[in-house]
Order: sequence, then C-alpha cells, then structure tokens
Amino acid sequence: MLNCIMRLANFNSECTLSQSIAGSVLARRSMPNARPILIHTLPPHPDSIVNIICDSFRKALNWDALTRRFGLIELDHSIVQQVLLQLKEPADAKRALGFFHWSARQKRFQHDASSYAIAIHILVRAKLIRDARALLESVLKDEVLGRSCPFSVVDSLLGSYESANSIPMVFDLFVQTCAKLRMTELGFDVCRYLDDHGFTLSLVTYNTLIHVVQKSDQTALLWKIYEHMIRQRTYPSEVTVRMMISALCKEGKLQESVDMLDRIHGKRCSPTVIVNTVLLFRIFEEGRAEEAMVLLKRMLQKNMILDTISYSLIVYAKVKLGPLDSAQEVYEKMLNRGFHANSFVYTLFIGANCKEGRIDDAFRLMEEMRDMGLKPYDETFHHLIVGCTKAGRLEESVKFCQKMMEMGFIPAALAFNEMIGKLCENGGVKEANEMLTVLLDEGFNPDEITYSHLIGGYAKEGKAQEAVKLYYEMKYRLLSPGSLVFESLISSLSECGELHEAERYLKLMKDQSLPLSAHIYEKIIASQQEKGNKTTALQLCK
Repeated sequence: MLNCIMRLANFNSECTLSQSIAGSVLARRSMPNARPILIHTLPPHPDSIVNIICDSFRKALNWDALTRRFGLIELDHSIVQQVLLQLKEPADAKRALGFFHWSARQKRFQHDASSYAIAIHILVRAKLIRDARALLESVLKDEVLGRSCPFSVVDSLLGSYESANSIPMVFDLFVQTCAKLRMTELGFDVCRYLDDHGFTLSLVTYNTLIHVVQKSDQTALLWKIYEHMIRQRTYPSEVTVRMMISALCKEGKLQESVDMLDRIHGKRCSPTVIVNTVLLFRIFEEGRAEEAMVLLKRMLQKNMILDTISYSLIVYAKVKLGPLDSAQEVYEKMLNRGFHANSFVYTLFIGANCKEGRIDDAFRLMEEMRDMGLKPYDETFHHLIVGCTKAGRLEESVKFCQKMMEMGFIPAALAFNEMIGKLCENGGVKEANEMLTVLLDEGFNPDEITYSHLIGGYAKEGKAQEAVKLYYEMKYRLLSPGSLVFESLISSLSECGELHEAERYLKLMKDQSLPLSAHIYEKIIASQQEKGNKTTALQLCK
C-alpha cells in the first residue's frame, strides 16, 4: 500500500509541469473567438524545471520518453547550465553528458561556449577523458561554435572552474587536444595564457606539445616551448631531452653544439647539458641577455648546467653586450675565483679585439692560448683572417689562412672571400687562385662571391681568357653566375678588345633577366669607339 502511495505521489509531481504549461494552451483553444482571459495557472518556476529534468535523467528514461515529457519546455542557456551544474558530481557525469547530447539533438538546442566548458569540466573530473576530448575536438574544429575564437572556450573554462568544482587536468587536456589536432601555436598561446591566470601545465602536456612540434619544421616554436616550461619551473625529463636532441639532429646542429661544449668543458657533456646550453646560446643570440642570465641561474640551482659552462656563458654575454674592457674586467674577476680559461673564451676575446681593430691584442691572446696548451679552432682563425684583412695586414691574413689549412681546417667562405677580395684588388689574383685550387681538393665550397673576386682580379690584369675559364668552372660546379660575375667578365673582355664575346655575355645577362648597370654599357661602348665601330656604339647608347 505504501509503495502505491509513493508511486502516485511521484506521478503527480511529474505531471504538474506538463499540466501547468498545457493549461493556458487548452483554455485558449476552447474559445478561439473569445477575448484573451487571464489563466491563474502560473508557469513553472525555472528551479522546478531544472529539478524535474535532473530527476528524469537520474531515472534513466530513454530519449523518446524525455522528449514527450519535456516537449513543451523551451530550453535556454541558463536552464541548460543549471541542469549541468546539478549533475556535476562524478556519479552523475554520464547523465550530464546524456542531457548535453539530448538537448542538442532532440531539442535542437545550440550550446554556447559556457555549456561546453561546464560539460568538459564534469567529464574530466569524472575521468571520462575520451568523452571530454571529443567535446574539445568539436569546439576546436569549429564544428559547433562556428568561427568563434578558441580562447572564448578557455575563458569559459576559467570562468566555470570553481562552480563546476573542476580539476587542473582540464587545461592539460585542452592543450593536449590542440597538439593532437596539430594546432601547436594555439596550444602554446594557451599555455602562456593559463600561466598568467595561475595554472601551470604538467610535464606530460609540455612533452606532448614538444613531440608534435618536433615532427614539424617549427624549430623556433620548439625552443620557445622548452624555454617557457623551464621558466615556469616545469623541468624536463629524459623523454623531453631526447626529443630536443632529435630536434638538434634534424636542424643539423648537434655536432656543432657538441664541438662547442668540448672546447668549453674539455670532455663530452650529457644530453641535458647540451640541450640547456644550446637554449641559452639561442637566447643570447636573440639579444635577450638579461632573460638568459635569469634562466642560467635557475639552471645552476637545479644542476642542469655545469659551472665551467656557466662561467663561459657569462663571459660570452659580457663580450656580446660590450664594452670589451668591461668584459675583460669580469673575466679577470672570474679567473681570481678559480675559473680556468678555455679555447672558447679566448676565441671570444680574439674575435672582439679583431672587430675593434685591436689586432696586436688579438695576436697576444693567440700566443697566450698556445702557451697554455689550448688549441685554436676554425672560428679562431676566421676572426684573425677577417680582422687582419680589414686592418690592411694582408700578408698576416694569408699566413693565418695557410696555418689553419695546415691544421686540417677549411676556412669559411665568408672569411676566405674577404681575404681574396683584397688580394685580387692588390694584384694577388694568381696567389688567390692557387689557394682556391688547394682548398677545392680539401672540400671547400666556393660561392658566386668567390668567383666574382677572382674574375674581377683577372679582368683588372687584362687576362680575359683566365676570367672565362673561371666562368665555365662556375657552370661546372652548378653555380649560377650573377650580375657581379657577368659585369667583371664583360669588362675584362671589353678591355681586351674581344667585343664579340663581351656582347655574347651581355645577351646572356638579358636572357636571364639579370639587372644591367650603366657601367657594363659604358665599357662596351668605349671599346667599340676605340675600334672605330661608331654605328654599334650608337646602337648600344640607344
């Protein structure tokens, strides 16, 4: 008997909602021609609607029954969010998800960012990760919110975080979903945005983001993410370091980084030290010395970098920021504290002195290196070759080039071109060409500037055929001659009176749409006039 009474009470409460909504409708239909009259049956209170909907979903009614029962109810965002929040506990999470989908499909209700945010919070807290990720993917793919900014969802997640009694994992899942969808830049932007709002993401999330970025060609973004996670005191794991080492391999910079650390530390460093040192160098190179120093201190506190390397990086920063005398003072203080100089630091000071034209000081440092048993490397010689050349000490520049070749180093094209450019200007084109011949056998890769210097040198000496040989050597090496080469070649041929050949190369320039200077025409016109070819000269003038 008691059970019957209880069932009857439940039935009456469930019917109340439908009766109150339908009352006014039936009254109006029964008197179609009558004037509107006031029906004293009041519409149901929103709270009662929310409670009845929640009770219905807890009773696990099927969608058809739910639709019949709530067919006359007009849902709005306030009601939807209240229902979701009443079903926010993990035990009701699946019911909340059911209501979310039912209202969208059966009631054609368009959920906004706030509804999605609350539903995602509920699912994540209940560990229904697959369902939460599905909702996130729908939002991020613009399938449900149109072209709405993804940050509106992030803001909604932040806004409903406390009311949904959520957990930080919801933000990790958001960024991980961005990574899965290859939306890596958005994912990183969200990382920084959340940090500003007091939420630090997990190492797993950063690793997920790094893994996806490392597979792409977004090298700059990769290092920004790694830098940011350390700044937020989320320190890398072995997995993180492996991915960063893979990125260095992909860039082709791993060996270069290892060699640099060998010069500083004297022996092979761990992968973690390699990655962290490369990061700091990148920040210094970007001109963010103060930020690099803050990061360096943090790494030292966590034993993520070695003392020897940190001292060398401090010197590097001081030399880069200048002035040189100030950097020298800091270096002297570090020596007094027990720091041992290395080839890397000496090369820094040699380069700085060469740049300022203090060549004798650079020579003195080179001698100190030798006395300490420290070996110079290719960059050390590059500084000296360029510095001596610019200071007009060409003979010493050539000697340093020969010395580095004896030690098995191959000069960089930039340093070699600087030197042979001056040689060719000063009548040393033969010596320059002989040096190039030796270097080619050692694997040196000349460029257009290299050949333009040599061709210009032979042109200056009136040796047109030597210039032509170099032109065809360029073609053999699959180097495309540019305006500099053609200009030197045409000038050389014109001065030697080989006007037909000069005009042939002029035509080649035109065919390749290379820019033509007035100087080229002036050379050919002058030569045509000397030969008495006034008609041809006039045509060229036109």
